[in-house]
Amino acid sequence: MKSFCTIAFYVAAMGLLSLSNAAASAAFCNGLKMAVERHVQGTDAAFVSSYDPGTNEVALPAGLATTAFTYDNALAAIALVACGDVQDAKIIGNALSRAAGSDRTFTDGRIRNAYRPGALGKDPPKLPGWWDTKANIWAEDPAQDGTSSGNVAWAALALLTLHEATGDGDYLANARRLVGWIIDTTACSPVGFCGGFHGYDPQQVRLTWMSTEHNADIYAAAIWLHRLTGEKTYADAAQRARRFLDKMFTGDHFLIGTKPDGSLNDGALLALDAQLWTWMAVPDAPASWRKSLRFVEQHFKVDNGFDFNTDRDGVWVEGTAQAALAYEIGGNAAESRRLIDGMLVDRTPSGLLNATRIDRLTTGLSIDPTSTTPDFFYFRRPHLGATAWAALAETGWNPFLGRKVQ
Repeated sequence: MKSFCTIAFYVAAMGLLSLSNAAASAAFCNGLKMAVERHVQGTDAAFVSSYDPGTNEVALPAGLATTAFTYDNALAAIALVACGDVQDAKIIGNALSRAAGSDRTFTDGRIRNAYRPGALGKDPPKLPGWWDTKANIWAEDPAQDGTSSGNVAWAALALLTLHEATGDGDYLANARRLVGWIIDTTACSPVGFCGGFHGYDPQQVRLTWMSTEHNADIYAAAIWLHRLTGEKTYADAAQRARRFLDKMFTGDHFLIGTKPDGSLNDGALLALDAQLWTWMAVPDAPASWRKSLRFVEQHFKVDNGFDFNTDRDGVWVEGTAQAALAYEIGGNAAESRRLIDGMLVDRTPSGLLNATRIDRLTTGLSIDPTSTTPDFFYFRRPHLGATAWAALAETGWNPFLGRKVQ
């Protein structure tokens, strides 16, 4: 028989092990909260920087140093709710609400792709920018100043999540305002919703291409509003987006979308999120849509994760977290947990996860809609969006539906 001391030590050790496992199981929630609280303490409305400098960087490039992407902040708000931190989520949600109701130029209800991080005052939220010493001008990024229909939908999803978590009607009202802007401004013919707007104020360029990813986002926001309000407008919008998604499915994977003239984009130009978000956002989708997960395994898998595209030049951490959640939704909890555990290596002292595991990751896409050169890259920097997706995977929370995986 073990001595009392031996038994006591064993019990204490098991207790410590349980605490250690519990801490590990909340690693991404804890890291997200730690990173966000640096930006939101002492205010009721604030945007959070999307990136921190990487290990080998003294500072972020000028184009990112003052940037809080709307998509990243919407994700962070949703993930914080999933993690049980509604208070910090509300501070980001309040910033999104103010942005939806106040803009420096436009009065039509749009929200920009990015804002300047930090606390908001009474004036319209400031947009990112920097002083260009060579040109001796204040510079801004035309993509950040623009408005993506998918980003607007993500902001609406964040506000809907907060509405259901708090019962605050202002969040619902602003979500309706945002989705109303999508419906009124970006509906394309004959199906789907177009990309949005790009460029500088006040004359921005309308983006007439359509994205599979964006239409999945819009479907989710519109059908959620229909569930809450019963209004046919939202059901019609959801069906418009859904018909586009149907059109993009090839039998085992999804095309990325269309060109500006409405013709199908290059079938070889594929993106991971388009393969996963579609059926994550549409729970009553045909079972065949989930074949895209098998397609992802065959064409995007690299090392202990997944790439953004099919060149498999490295691990895209955000997408790997998306895949982990997709496996959970698809019923493969073991593979989901394997990917989640694998992302522990991507944590940084700030609490954020690096965006990639290599120095620079290609996407095959262009930031400027007029460019023919793929110039959109991810870099190995601590990233708010990647951390939020990891927290969503960790908690098993489907951001398109606003609830944990059943």
